[in-house]
Amino acid sequence: MKKIIILFLISASLYSQITNITKTAGIHERNATWSPDGEWIAYISDKSGTEEVWLMRPDGSSKTQLTKAKHIDSGAYRYELLWSPDSKYLLNSDNARNLNLIDVFAKTERTISQSKTFAIRDFNWANDNNWVAFSVQNPQNIKIIYLHSLKNNKTYQITTEFYNSYNPVFSKCGKYLFFVSDRDFNAKINSLEWNHAYLEMSKIYAICLQNDIPSPFMDFIDYNEPPIEEKKLSKKEKEILKNADIIIDLEDIESRIFALPIPVANYSNLQTTDKKLYYVRDNILFSFDLEDLKEKEVGPYTSYKITPDGKNVIFRSEKDYYISKTTEKFNAKDNKLDLSNLKMNLNKKEEWEQVFNESWRHYNQFFYAPNMHGVDWINERNKYSELLPYVTHRTDLTYLIGEMIGELNAGHCYVSGGEMPEVKKTGIGLLGIDLIYDSAAKMYKINKILQGQNWDPTLRSPLTEPGLNVKTGTYIVAIDDNKLNYEINPYSHLVGKVNTIVKLTLQYANKTENIFVKTIANETQLRYFNWVEERRRIVDSVSDGRIGYVHIPDMSASNGLNWWAKYFYPQVRKEGMIIDDRYNGGGNVSPMIIERLRRVMSMAKIGRNSETVMTLPNAVMTGPIVCLINEQSMSDGDMFPFQFKDYNLGPVIGKRSWGGVVGIYGSLPLLDGSSIHKPEVANFGAKSANWELEGVGMIPDIEVDNHPAKEYEGIDEQLIFAIEKVFELMKTNTKPQVPSIPEYPIKR
Repeated sequence: MKKIIILFLISASLYSQITNITKTAGIHERNATWSPDGEWIAYISDKSGTEEVWLMRPDGSSKTQLTKAKHIDSGAYRYELLWSPDSKYLLNSDNARNLNLIDVFAKTERTISQSKTFAIRDFNWANDNNWVAFSVQNPQNIKIIYLHSLKNNKTYQITTEFYNSYNPVFSKCGKYLFFVSDRDFNAKINSLEWNHAYLEMSKIYAICLQNDIPSPFMDFIDYNEPPIEEKKLSKKEKEILKNADIIIDLEDIESRIFALPIPVANYSNLQTTDKKLYYVRDNILFSFDLEDLKEKEVGPYTSYKITPDGKNVIFRSEKDYYISKTTEKFNAKDNKLDLSNLKMNLNKKEEWEQVFNESWRHYNQFFYAPNMHGVDWINERNKYSELLPYVTHRTDLTYLIGEMIGELNAGHCYVSGGEMPEVKKTGIGLLGIDLIYDSAAKMYKINKILQGQNWDPTLRSPLTEPGLNVKTGTYIVAIDDNKLNYEINPYSHLVGKVNTIVKLTLQYANKTENIFVKTIANETQLRYFNWVEERRRIVDSVSDGRIGYVHIPDMSASNGLNWWAKYFYPQVRKEGMIIDDRYNGGGNVSPMIIERLRRVMSMAKIGRNSETVMTLPNAVMTGPIVCLINEQSMSDGDMFPFQFKDYNLGPVIGKRSWGGVVGIYGSLPLLDGSSIHKPEVANFGAKSANWELEGVGMIPDIEVDNHPAKEYEGIDEQLIFAIEKVFELMKTNTKPQVPSIPEYPIKR
C-alpha cells in the first residue's frame, strides 16, 4: 500500500476537513510538527536538494528554510523534530550522530551532543525551555541519560553506565525526570540447557531534580503538627510558576532515583501532563496519577501524542486515528478522523525523479565506506539520471536505481516496492503431496506424501492426519466430485479453497473411498522439513546413528535459531556432527550458535542411581564437527563458516559462499512507500585487521560440488563427503571425552 508522504492539515471537527498545504509531487516532506503556540509547522523537506528543516504557517504560507548544509551533496540525513515549549527552538537529530539545536527565529543551528555509536533519537524538553534530557548509547551498548543546559551550554551525565536508561521525560511541575531503565535482574533459565536469559528488566524510575524534594512515595506525617492549608494560586501565579526556571541540583543526583510501584515489564513512549504520566506497557497504554499515586489502564493503544497543554490526545486504535480529551479512558467511539479524502493528484515523473535522487542520497549518507568503494558517486548519479525521462513505470525506476547502486559492488544493495497496481491473489488449497499422472491407469497417483508434525500448524500435512491412513500409490479420482483428467490441472479444483475442508475420492486395490481433509495454504515449511529429515535420516543410516545432522535455514531468531535448537540439543551426545549452512538466508544469530559449538567439556558429573554421566558445561559436542556451505550461504550464513574456521571448530566443506557481509538496518521512508536498503555496517577480521568475505565469500577448506543430475536424483555428494570426513576425524579427535565413573572415595 502506498504511503503518501505529503503534508496535509486535518481538522478534527464534525466534518473532517483535509487540506493539502504544500501541493508538491516531487518533493519529500515529512516529520511535520506543530509549534506549541500553534503559530508554525516545522517539517523536513528536500526541496533544496538535500534534507533540511523548514518552517511555514498552518495555512501553508511563509515557507522558510531554517537550516542549510555546507554542500548540497554532503548534508546529513535528518530524523525527527521536537519543539521547545516556548516555540522558539527545535531539536533535531541526524545520521552523523549529532543532536542539534535550531534557533527558529535567528535561523542558526549548533550541535549540543554527538554520539560515538548510534544516532541520538531519544530526547525531551523541560518546561522552562532551558534543559534538554536525552540518552546516548555508549560503546558497551548501555544507554546513558544526559542533561544539557542551554544557558551555560554544558552537558551533564546523570545516570550510570551500569544500567540501560532511556526515554527521559520531565514532569510539568519541574520536580522530576521520569525515565525507563533496565535494572531488574531476574534470570530466566533455558529449558533446553542450563543457561540463562534476561527478558523483562525494565520499570519506570524518576529522579528528584532538587535535593530538598522527597520521593512522593515517602509520605512522612507528623501528627503533632497542625495540618498546613494549601494556598490556592491565582491564574497569574500559576503562569509565573509554570514558566519559572527549573533548578536542578546535579550533585549526587543519581542517589535521588526512585521507582514507580508498577510491575517489571517492557515500557515505552512516556509522556506527561500536569497531573499524569502516560506510558505503554506490553502494548497497553496506562496512566499514573501523580497526585493519588495510582495506576490506571487507559486502553490497548501504543501510538499516541498528547498536545502541549495536556488536554487532548491523538491516538491510534487498530488502523484508525482518533482525537480525544485526556480523560480517564480515551474515547475510541467518537471523533474518529475521516481520512478517506486523504488524496492528491500525482505527477509520477516528478515523483520518480525525487525517489531516484533520494535513493542516491541515502547511499551517499549511509553507505559504510565514506570513499564509496572508490566510485565517483556524483558521476554515477549524473550518468544514470539521464535515463529518468524514459522511465514510464515503477519497475523501470526500480531497475534504474538497482543498476546505479550496483556500481558500488557490494552485497545487500536492495531496492523494492513502490506504487504499482494491486493484483488480487486467490489462494490454492494444498494437500502436502506430489502428484504424477499415471498414463497407463489414466489417473493421478500420489507419488509422495510429505511427512509433517501435525501438532504444529506450520508443519501440518493434510493426508497424514489421524484416521485417514492414505498411502503412497493411491489414486485421486476426484476433488469435490470434480472428476480428474489429464487435460485439466487437478489444483484448478482447489482454487480459493485454502484452509477449507475438501472431499477427495480415492481409489486403491479396485476400491473407491471418499475422505474429507482440510487443505493448507503453503507447503514451503513442510517441504523444507522433509528436505531436512531426508538428510538427517541419510546421516543417521550411513553412520549407524553415530553422527548428528543439523541444518540452519537462516540466522534469524524467529526461524533459523529455532530449527537449530530443535535438532542440535537432541543430537548433542552423538560422536560427531554435521552443521549444514547451505542455503542459509542470513540474519544475525551466528555468534550464539558458534558459542555453543565452541564449548569444551571441563568436568563430568553423576548422581545417585543415575546411569548417565552428565557434562559440565552441558549441551557440549565432544566429537568432531564439520560445516557444509554452498553458493547460497549468504550474509550471516557467510559469517558463520568464517567464525567456524577462525575458532578451529573443524573443516569447512562445499563451495565458496555468497560473499555479502556488509549489514543493513532497514529502509528509511521514501516518497512512494518503496524501500531502499543501504549496506551500513561492515566486518573486518580481529586477527587480520582486514575487510573479510565481502565480494569474495567463504572459501571452503575442502571443495566439493554437487552434480546437478545426481542432486536431482537425490544424491547429495557434499553430504556424503561430510559423513566420511567426520568418520576420518573421529580417529584423531582430541576433545575431552566423557570419562568413566571413578571409584567412589572412602573417608573414614
